[in-house]
Amino acid sequence: MEPAIGSLLLGEVLPRVVTIAIAIAGGVAFANVLVAFGAIQYIAALSKPLTGPANLPDEVGSAILTTAASTTAGYGMLAEYRDSGLLDDRATLVAVTINTFFGFVQHIFTFYAPVLIPILGLKVGLLYVGTRAGISLAITITGVVAGALLLSSRNVDPNAMSETDDADRPDSEARTDGGDVRTTREKLLDSGRSGIEKTWDILPRLAIVYTLVVVLTTYYDLESLTGGAADPLAAMTGLPSAAVPVIVIYAFDTTSGALAIAPLIADGVFTAQTAVVTLLIGGIVSFTVSTFKRSIPFQYGIWGAEFGTKVIIVNTSLKIVWISIAVIGLLSL
Repeated sequence: MEPAIGSLLLGEVLPRVVTIAIAIAGGVAFANVLVAFGAIQYIAALSKPLTGPANLPDEVGSAILTTAASTTAGYGMLAEYRDSGLLDDRATLVAVTINTFFGFVQHIFTFYAPVLIPILGLKVGLLYVGTRAGISLAITITGVVAGALLLSSRNVDPNAMSETDDADRPDSEARTDGGDVRTTREKLLDSGRSGIEKTWDILPRLAIVYTLVVVLTTYYDLESLTGGAADPLAAMTGLPSAAVPVIVIYAFDTTSGALAIAPLIADGVFTAQTAVVTLLIGGIVSFTVSTFKRSIPFQYGIWGAEFGTKVIIVNTSLKIVWISIAVIGLLSL
């Protein structure tokens, strides 16, 4: 029996929307605190090897490093930079691409190390996590190269953040000599207010999109739309026939897919390489579901439909390209 819509809203939509809203508010507030207290110059030193060659301003480094702790907060900071005019659309897409590896890092500590490696075993688990790390790093490097080739001073406005601060501040508190005359308390309050305002702007569309996604995935069988894609993918790679059900399971639930393949690895049905290839292909198939269930609600909530679609296309395309390269490399071993 399908759950009532009211139960879905309270049990799934509300907790998820609240969690994301808090992370975005915190990320935007944190970005403004960094600017207000001049911490950007210190953080920039850590991220300069990425932002420098990519022709991105120092402020982007704070968002990149924040992503390692919270993807949502990192994206919220980039959204603030785009809205302020610091970054145009092209520069924002480059920054989002560079963020990829740092978004992966947090999952090492929250999922891969404590959950996936123990299930798959040390050899297969480390090979899989190492491969995924290499894919994420390759995407980040792709972003740096893209920034070096495609970005220039026309794509960024280094004065946008300070101009935004001044525009939101009474004339008596405006900068007159390049300094900030606000007290520490005023800086913190202004940063917090900015985070709340940004969250309030995106909260309605975030709630609407997540509600639609949860209702559709509850009352319609999405697995029937993508399950058939696994069979030809497995056939083309020469994997064991047992790879097909594993790919389908993994595509819809990562942990269940790992649990399904673990005994087959122990029985010798899969080698370490073919097991990792199977899981990677499961990841490709899962993009159909994960894009609909997670990426669209999240990206549309952060950026709106038009730019959110661009972010999804760039992210998904780069993942497919680099996962495919990794699959070819593993199969050639």
